[in-house]
Amino acid sequence: MVAHVAVAALAAVVTAALAPLAARLARRIGALERPPDRGATLPAQVVPTMGGLAMAAGVLAALGLAWLLPTFTPLFTATSEPLALLVGIVVIVTIGALDDLRPLPPPVKLAGQIVASLGVVVFGVQLVHFWLPGVGVIALSRDLGLPLTVLALVAMINAVNLIDGLDGLAAGVATIAAFAFLLFAGHSQPGGVTSATLVGAIVIGAGVGFLVHNWHPARLYMGDTGSQLLGLLLGVAMISYVGRTTVPTNTDFFGSIPLLVPVLVMAVPFLDSAFAVVRRVVTRRPVTAGDRGHLHHLLLAFGHSHRRAVLVLYYWSAVIAFGSVAPAFLPLARLLPWLIVAGALGLVLTALGTRSRAVPHGVDGATSAVELRAERTGAG
Repeated sequence: MVAHVAVAALAAVVTAALAPLAARLARRIGALERPPDRGATLPAQVVPTMGGLAMAAGVLAALGLAWLLPTFTPLFTATSEPLALLVGIVVIVTIGALDDLRPLPPPVKLAGQIVASLGVVVFGVQLVHFWLPGVGVIALSRDLGLPLTVLALVAMINAVNLIDGLDGLAAGVATIAAFAFLLFAGHSQPGGVTSATLVGAIVIGAGVGFLVHNWHPARLYMGDTGSQLLGLLLGVAMISYVGRTTVPTNTDFFGSIPLLVPVLVMAVPFLDSAFAVVRRVVTRRPVTAGDRGHLHHLLLAFGHSHRRAVLVLYYWSAVIAFGSVAPAFLPLARLLPWLIVAGALGLVLTALGTRSRAVPHGVDGATSAVELRAERTGAG
């Protein structure tokens, strides 16, 4: 685990150190967005995006360090998964940077996500089997495993992209999910050194490093460059884990359903994505159209401040993520009372909003930045 800490630390340091350079580049090429809670009518008032470039640099530096560390040598010599990850990173960062510079049509953006996912699959990360309780191991043919893996990766990419609507939200939620998943995967898989644990550590480092600049009021946005990168990394980690679990043990979710662990660890982004799709279908709007019905928008409308809305979603993400993996460490009988208390506290924290607050708008009636970002990305 020391090696994982070193990899995470390097990702954090490189991301934090290079973020100002990414901000300077974004300002130079015009990749800018309005910040929350104020109208941005002057160049100095807008916030540069494309912070994902700094995150990508941190991820690549961490991968390079892992390649040099003896702990990860078997992973790099026995599998092609690190190469698959590298290919996916290059493609998804390129697509994200292009979209941050000039918004791409939704079909083009989706096509880029599919290409990045295909690159990951072709070079070695693919769901070839999974366990179902009462059935056993279900093997997938390549014809079926390939589209299912691509679908899972694209879903994860968009889940993180959709929740990137408030300062610090996507980076924090991804970090929480990665930390819970790292603990679980490291505990449940022999040796604790797999692509799942390596990528989990990298996501933690990149997320923490970026939050230095992205906590409200943000000095830099990650943009689609960063949110799609985080989604791809988490997707690769979780698919790698599921594909290695052939016989569940008492360290798997309730001893039998490892397939559900990735979904539950990322429950908040997935629920937000599901509600967004249903909401837009019911209102007969395009699924790719942005709106202000996401969880973070609802918290703002309920009366929470920007920071408090983010902290509330952090809390729920942590409760669900760690509650999902905790059965690997504690008997359910001991765990359940704590989960009930945590859930009750979460309801209290969520209800603490003051309805006298209004969703922030810009000066002179300008559209709020949260709304602009929803319309800008279709993701909130």
